[in-house]
Amino acid sequence: MKLNLDNAVNYHYGQFPPKQLSYQGIVRELLAATDAVARYDQMLKNMHNSEILLAPMRNQEAVISSRMEGTISTMDEILKYQADHGEDGGADGGAGVNVRSEVIETILYERALRNAQKAMEAGYPLSLSLIKTIHQQLLSFGRGASKSPGELKKEQNYLADKHKGSVLFVPIRPEKLQDGLDELFRYIEDESQPVLIRTALAHVEFEALHPFKDGNGRIGRMLITLMMWSAGTISAPHFYVSSYFENNKDLYIDMMRNVSENGAWEEWCGFFLAAVEEQAVRNLEIAENIHDLYEEMKVRFSELLASKWSVSALDFVFTNPVFRNSRFTKTSGIPEASAARFTRVLLDNDLLTIVEEASGRRAALYSFEPLMELVRV
Repeated sequence: MKLNLDNAVNYHYGQFPPKQLSYQGIVRELLAATDAVARYDQMLKNMHNSEILLAPMRNQEAVISSRMEGTISTMDEILKYQADHGEDGGADGGAGVNVRSEVIETILYERALRNAQKAMEAGYPLSLSLIKTIHQQLLSFGRGASKSPGELKKEQNYLADKHKGSVLFVPIRPEKLQDGLDELFRYIEDESQPVLIRTALAHVEFEALHPFKDGNGRIGRMLITLMMWSAGTISAPHFYVSSYFENNKDLYIDMMRNVSENGAWEEWCGFFLAAVEEQAVRNLEIAENIHDLYEEMKVRFSELLASKWSVSALDFVFTNPVFRNSRFTKTSGIPEASAARFTRVLLDNDLLTIVEEASGRRAALYSFEPLMELVRV
């Protein structure tokens, strides 16, 4: 199909970072977003086990961010895959198993984000090298595997309306890309502006550079979380905004195009800060609901299981809300006889639901529905 370039917006050469940024029109949004994130982060700090409690939110982000790029999967499918293959799956990302490719691609998003967080915890900086590594992992299987995983684009790419065959945006030319990326990462390290402003501008610039043949949207949204965490704005890497962007997708795209077309940097920052504020409020609500459920279940598990292993069982089902009994008995650290008894007790008290009955040598698949009801998207 021949692409129509008549209404295309071109990359803003020489305009990043903006020489002047007026805070007058966005100060309210900046203060509101900063306050909302601070309240959310205080919740993270008060959680003694935020990694256990908020792991489902990372899966949520993987599902939504991938869905924005046309990769449709569900939370239940993702967690069922993890129940069968573990968090890391096989070296091929699950190739060869009877799983939809869209599910594998979403799993790879979650895994790439988790691996980026581990790398940064180990001391690796947020750099182009890290971004390329994330990209290589993200596109290691499925439709993206043929689109140069981990390699910068060598040909001009476009953002197009596939239904109309018209180009919406022409990113930076390949021969100018390295200079653009160097400028972007210099800006990311410049602490002279508030973190949320830097994150807003870095995200829109990354999307405008569109440095890879595929996967740019997903990597660009990961960059938001990683920047906020790296800068200490959030104390744990659990802040995701894809839900807001998906709910306002047309406006999200229009605001980014408007930056290149009209130099609307402040307008973009206002939109981004509103997204952060609303998502922080929503994330806080989800986190509080998960935390409250955990505290409620801690009492119920203790009463029902009457065992020193009750908290271990609770932590397992919060980390693995969909699981096969064989994995529970082998990896939870609980003696097998006790783990088997726990499953029966939780099932009898309607805290677990059977998703798949046991068949032959294949153990039954269970869902911890009280948690799934909070995080299913």
